Amino acid sequence: MLLKERYKGVIEWFQQHMPVAETELHYTNSFELLVAIVLSAQCTDKRVNLTTPALFKSFPTPQAMAKASFEEVFALIKSISYPNNKAKHLIALSQQLVDKYDGVIPDDAERLQELPGVGRKTANVMLVVAFKKPAMPVDTHVFRVANRIGLTTAKNPLQSEKTLVKNIPNHLLPIAHHWLILHGRYTCLARKPKCDECGIRTFCKFFNKK
Repeated sequence: MLLKERYKGVIEWFQQHMPVAETELHYTNSFELLVAIVLSAQCTDKRVNLTTPALFKSFPTPQAMAKASFEEVFALIKSISYPNNKAKHLIALSQQLVDKYDGVIPDDAERLQELPGVGRKTANVMLVVAFKKPAMPVDTHVFRVANRIGLTTAKNPLQSEKTLVKNIPNHLLPIAHHWLILHGRYTCLARKPKCDECGIRTFCKFFNKK
């Protein structure tokens, strides 16, 4: 199967069967989304969603978070992975948002990545979810699924991102990111993929090698 045919088949299936695909993180504004994404690194969205209500209640804005003490933030996120680093990052990025951007979240990748705790993937998630811009954040699910299906043969997330961006139409990139994440989270599982339940197995390199 040609790569172009594989992409066409996968995209058409998702368009038909998953016309709505969104982040599973709970948020009400771009600051809350940024905080939730930072917390979600190497942690489940479910755990983040259990943690953020109390955090957002105490520190609903960058201005409020910027004045928080480490101890206050740590106490609210201690059930999250790496709470020490994440507490420091949340306070520091809030201070930078207030000092440099008057509390407004920047909408380009370069400025986002200047914020403490914000790497390429986090910046790309913000572009896709908050600003509906064409980008392809690559987390463990996207990386695994794209390689397994045969959409990429990437050795690292950056290679995967570049290949996916090259082959998926710009206007579909925001939803395609969620298609791949949700497929990896619920169907194309890391250890035991549910191939019998998978609607795109016809186009899957892994399935057709079995």
